[in-house]
Amino acid sequence: MQYVDKAYYKNTYKGIILTDDNADRYLSIASRHANTICRGRVEGTGFNNLSSFRKSSIQEVVCRQAEFLYQNESMLETYLSSYAINGVTMQFGQSWNLHTEGGIAMPEELYQILLRTGLCYRGFGYYG
Repeated sequence: MQYVDKAYYKNTYKGIILTDDNADRYLSIASRHANTICRGRVEGTGFNNLSSFRKSSIQEVVCRQAEFLYQNESMLETYLSSYAINGVTMQFGQSWNLHTEGGIAMPEELYQILLRTGLCYRGFGYYG
């Protein structure tokens, strides 16, 4: 399920990075990422059954994650975890500003927004 459509992205979020041609693709992937990071609880509870706070938080994360995916696609699609050229090293994965989980890379700030929804709880039986 896609939690944000092109109209929401352009008119409500005021996004300008994604185009009409690629918006659905990235918004769909970002929606799946948000649901996965939330342990499937967005889909399990039903997006329309969530509180307005949770809905708006998830929609913001989806829009921003979609832009992040678009802007960093070539780097995120690499299978390398690090590389070095002439003494300069670059690593991919968990860092102070990037959260990685289950093969999903997301800016730490967006992960923190999802955490505040209570849907990322790792235990059983509590959704907030």
